[in-house]
Amino acid sequence: MRDLVFVGFLAAFFAMGIRRPFLLVLAYAYIDIVSPQQLSYYLLNSVPVSMIAAALAIGGWLIIDDKRDARFSPRQGLLLLLIGYCYLTTLTADFPAQAQEKWTWVWKALAFAAFLPLTLRTRLRIEALLLFMVLSAATIIVVGGVKTALGGGGYGSLNLMNTSNSGLYEGSTISTVAIAIIPVILWLMKHGTLFPRDWRMKLFGSALIFACLLIPVGTSTRTGLLCIAFLAVLALRSVKRPALYIAAIGVLGLAAIPFLPSTFTQRMNTIQTYQADESASTRIAVWKWTLDYVARHPTGGGFAAYHGNRIRYDLKSANGAAAAPTVTEDQGRAYHSAYFEMLGEQGYPGLALWLLINLIGLFRMEVLRRRYRDGDGDLAWAGPLAAALQAGHLVYLLGALFIAIAFQPFIYMLIGAQIGLDSYCARKRAQSAAGAPFNAPKAAAA
Repeated sequence: MRDLVFVGFLAAFFAMGIRRPFLLVLAYAYIDIVSPQQLSYYLLNSVPVSMIAAALAIGGWLIIDDKRDARFSPRQGLLLLLIGYCYLTTLTADFPAQAQEKWTWVWKALAFAAFLPLTLRTRLRIEALLLFMVLSAATIIVVGGVKTALGGGGYGSLNLMNTSNSGLYEGSTISTVAIAIIPVILWLMKHGTLFPRDWRMKLFGSALIFACLLIPVGTSTRTGLLCIAFLAVLALRSVKRPALYIAAIGVLGLAAIPFLPSTFTQRMNTIQTYQADESASTRIAVWKWTLDYVARHPTGGGFAAYHGNRIRYDLKSANGAAAAPTVTEDQGRAYHSAYFEMLGEQGYPGLALWLLINLIGLFRMEVLRRRYRDGDGDLAWAGPLAAALQAGHLVYLLGALFIAIAFQPFIYMLIGAQIGLDSYCARKRAQSAAGAPFNAPKAAAA
């Protein structure tokens, strides 16, 4: 029955996309985020549904969609350049089979991010993409939030409909994404036009934000806790009474402690005793190995180069005893950091490209945030949206310090939305400077 529901839903989407090709772009975003083929028992597992959706989305744009307002930005060029560089490192990878496996999905994520801004020619489309991203992630987040509220959860044990522990179904990854989308949810609640901004919208949005905050608790991920704290600090930019805000956050934090499960508090206590925690000690050892590796191989070792590592680390006693540390040896341990992932696999050139793509996005969103922060005119919504996209991006970059999510498709969709917003605002400014009338997008524009 589950398979039939998924097949019927996607078939209906594809059928509607014949007349509204942008719906095919949204269908691909849904498939890439939720991965219904992993939730299917048989039907979708046997069909390359993601490839079909991508082909339909690009084909629909090429054949049917209006391309008059399509603009190609420098960041899209950087994304294509990164694809080319990753292809070259894949050809010379230390572990060809594993590298080829990762390449099969990495290039699709990057290519779709480069293609996506070409389709975002109206506010309606930008908003629809963000809404689909939020709701698609919500299908995972709501399940995790409900299970956490009912007393489930624990590090590596919260079942999020899928036991594969990959993509957004991995605990630290979904924790980072859940916190990163909170600013976008708040923007949709305040400025969204696809749904009436009434009590139902506010109730659902508030409940979804609460579920997002529960995900790091249910997964017991330290990364999620850091992301929550960081987002709370970022919010200081927009609050009118910072002192009252800080006091309220402190009170809420203290009030929540008695309700937190013991699995979460025990896991968080390891932040202070990281030298006694095998996971943290392993990460530091792998990072040291990566620095030594790129000193000898400055262009990286290709995807999955971590399989070649040999690490040795000292695991100290967690109770602070004076006993000698335990010497542990291991090999083939993952990077546990997007920054070291890029450095080890793509070397200094790849890391520089990746950082440039991210930093340009943060800078451009800051420019838009300041330009439209006064909230006047037809683009009054653009400033708050730029701030929301920037905050979400910053949360991702913090989480990426401790998770190997350099090529996570969700963040590249967020980058695509940033580029689309930037291009849309630039086009509207050009039209205004030329004296052309500003036409607000209509629903039919989708």
